[in-house]
Amino acid sequence: MNKTGGMLLAEVIGTFALCFVGAGVIIGGNGLLAIALAHGLILSVMISALGPVSGGHFNPAVTIGFVVTGKQEAKMGVFYIVAQLLGATLAGYVLTLIFSPDIWMKAKLGTPTVATGISFGTAILIEIILTFFLVISIWGTAVDKRRPDIGGLGIGLTVAADILIGGPLTGASMNPARTFGPALAGGGFDGMNHLVYWIGPIVGSILAAIIYKNFFMEKTD
Repeated sequence: MNKTGGMLLAEVIGTFALCFVGAGVIIGGNGLLAIALAHGLILSVMISALGPVSGGHFNPAVTIGFVVTGKQEAKMGVFYIVAQLLGATLAGYVLTLIFSPDIWMKAKLGTPTVATGISFGTAILIEIILTFFLVISIWGTAVDKRRPDIGGLGIGLTVAADILIGGPLTGASMNPARTFGPALAGGGFDGMNHLVYWIGPIVGSILAAIIYKNFFMEKTD
């Protein structure tokens, strides 16, 4: 397999792992703390393991932020996003084989949803803020040459913290693939609210990437 193929395969595997573990814990009926830790831990490990291969994006919003700031070519960015959506969708379908229909249907296959009482605009704002924190942590701990040598731990902990506050509100997706895959596999698309999980994360990622690159990154980076 050539280098590009290996990078795309890494994105498929990493996104699959995130969605498989994250959605699987939700389907299993676990509480908020367990859900936050599951997402954070698996992301930490996958970024540490596969980051050297592909950069460990596992998230279309993250990839778009890199493309907008010139850290990745647009063509490769498109390939990355397709790989991420594929990994997330495969995870969703595998979960339908593992759990009985009455269990995964009740949990909507672990698909993030907007809580009752949260407006469309507010949900987008929440996802923007949560993804902003996530992408700032990515640039500060994985992109910046001055980064601490902590692998994917800082990024995983940010995801866990975001879920603790945002989970009850929007599901704290921060990742279009994390919502798209389970929804396509059987969780269902929650009408207009599905756009929350594209608009919010993409805007939050672009804002964070632009701010970090222009205000925090050393000029030699």
